[in-house]
Amino acid sequence: MHKVSSSTSPTGAGGQKYLATGVSLGMRLWENEQPGEDKPTSRRPYEVVGYVLSGRAELHLEGQTVILEPGDSWVVPKDAEHTYKILESFSAVEATHPPASVHGRDE
Repeated sequence: MHKVSSSTSPTGAGGQKYLATGVSLGMRLWENEQPGEDKPTSRRPYEVVGYVLSGRAELHLEGQTVILEPGDSWVVPKDAEHTYKILESFSAVEATHPPASVHGRDE
């Protein structure tokens, strides 16, 4: 059994909090992300599924744009070009496969 408290979990360079991580799946929390500059466009070597807890953001994925609001979930496929624009103070939970927090995948 492995328990991780978000209040003491490690934080990544982008502000994400790393939650429980298994061998093939990891969780992270984006908490109270504020509007500002768009996040850099990236391609990551992992798949992401996410769920919006609060706030609003735009997800730009491979030429498409979708508004993310509380209760919405989304998928970013492995190696897909994407970026986010925070519209309102934004909190979300994501799961990544394989875990983003290991082997420098989140850098």
